[in-house]
Amino acid sequence: MPPPPDIKVPGDRVGVVAELVAGPGTFVRGPFVYASTTGAVTVAPGDPLPTVSVQRAGQQAAIPSVGVTVIAKVSRVTPRAAMADIVCVGAHAVTDKFSGIVRQQDVRATEIDKVDLLASFRPGDLIRAQVLSLGDSRAYFLSTAKNDLGVILAKGVAGVPMVPISWQEMRCPITDQVENRKVAKVA
Repeated sequence: MPPPPDIKVPGDRVGVVAELVAGPGTFVRGPFVYASTTGAVTVAPGDPLPTVSVQRAGQQAAIPSVGVTVIAKVSRVTPRAAMADIVCVGAHAVTDKFSGIVRQQDVRATEIDKVDLLASFRPGDLIRAQVLSLGDSRAYFLSTAKNDLGVILAKGVAGVPMVPISWQEMRCPITDQVENRKVAKVA
């Protein structure tokens, strides 16, 4: 009979950085690797060190990682940053709650100092962004500094989805009102 799986909860120590590489469902703090989700510990061989991960039973957890494209819903906009809740990682919906922050310098690649976040995003907008880094303990740092990243769905005053008319404007099809956004280029 096989041994029962080693189950960890968030914050449980999984291993030592000198012996393991942190994989999905884990994070590094100091010299140790910790679980960031509840699940079974798996160790996959790697070169030069094996990779440890924590996965929920019965499903593959969609966890943001650096360089991955995510879909997020903007929850709050300030002059320095836009806060968003990540709803999809790649093509997979998330089961846990992940927060992201788009800082002023990460909205677009050029004229960074002239970016007006209040004219780029509004609460309720769905944005496509790339994960820059794990950020702090509360949120991932996100970037929309590529042409294919930015607002992909915004609703106007009438409550219907707006239509992009340029890389920085969207129009409501009912009221013809034009609003500023950092629009994602659709392929």
